[in-house]
Amino acid sequence: MNRMCALRLNAVTKTYGAGESAVTALHEVSVELARGTFTAVMGPSGSGKSTFLHCAAGLDQPTSGTVQLGDVTLSGMKEAALTAVRRERVGFVFQAYNLMSALTVEQNVALVPRLSGRDVDRVWLRELLLRVGMGDRLDRRPSQLSGGQQQRVAIARALINRPDVVLADEPTGALDSRTGRQVLSLFRHLVDELGQTVLMVTHDPVAASYADEVVFLADGQIAGYLRRPTAAQVSERMTHLGAA
Repeated sequence: MNRMCALRLNAVTKTYGAGESAVTALHEVSVELARGTFTAVMGPSGSGKSTFLHCAAGLDQPTSGTVQLGDVTLSGMKEAALTAVRRERVGFVFQAYNLMSALTVEQNVALVPRLSGRDVDRVWLRELLLRVGMGDRLDRRPSQLSGGQQQRVAIARALINRPDVVLADEPTGALDSRTGRQVLSLFRHLVDELGQTVLMVTHDPVAASYADEVVFLADGQIAGYLRRPTAAQVSERMTHLGAA
């Protein structure tokens, strides 16, 4: 695979069940994410977005096809090895921030390398928290933070191991529009300034407009792409996909 490629799905098919009850959630989906890009995935309910993200993350194994993360092929890898790869090379940001309530901001971010058995790079940790606007709240606990601040901590946590790719599942879904825009601007900054690679699943055309490219799914298949999207363009495309 091209060394400039962070993530590649090649003809990925995912089928649940067997026989007459089988459901194909993804059908021969191929997507390649270049390093240092921001990609949004959109589609109607039931289009396969969640399955796409789970296969990309190695949380679910495809029925056929391959998933490559950097120079590592995830498909067919045993669970213990997959867990190690996810911990080291994938950053996760979810709608639910999943912070540990008993830990401080700094401790929440430091938890990831500690779980990997690695020393915590304190310089990088402090730099990350500064970059996400949380450098002055190291000793706060999640209950003392707003939703937007908690999401910023979750983003710093996702980046602490310098992952190949950050996977974000509806990261602004629990935020008000103003705070959501701030978080999306932060993703954009991380891509442009740090060269991070972000793959985001969203239902929000405004959120998708922050990406370099939108990948549209329908009925488990690629239904089109949109480069340099605007919210209006994304909304129109979604209407044609029957999601309005």
